[in-house]
Amino acid sequence: MSQAAPADMVDLLRPKDAKRLEVDMEGYEFYVVRDWYNPLIKRRELDLLVLHVGKSTPSRMQLRYKLSKALGVDVKRLYIRSVQSEYGVGRSRVEVHVYDTPELALEFEPKHIIERNKLPEEEEEE
Repeated sequence: MSQAAPADMVDLLRPKDAKRLEVDMEGYEFYVVRDWYNPLIKRRELDLLVLHVGKSTPSRMQLRYKLSKALGVDVKRLYIRSVQSEYGVGRSRVEVHVYDTPELALEFEPKHIIERNKLPEEEEEE
């Protein structure tokens, strides 16, 4: 049975200098800490802070689908590089890469990241 966290505790966890990203996930707050376009690799690199006080850390697939919808890009262009949860706090740091094309993603992302980000329909094809 999870309880809602006091509002003042959640306020303490919110970054003061980050832009809020509207993502359709009940009870989760997303903040863009860094947003940079890498012209050499043709990808957008985002560092996010996800607040999930009283809830579980979102899965890589949940993040991939919800962020692709929030950012308005095809899910095959977006890769979750890492999700690092802070123990006992209800806050996670998420590193995201959004490529200009799915082919560029397959060219630049390491094999283990591609494997971790496999979509359910891609696993059925194997």
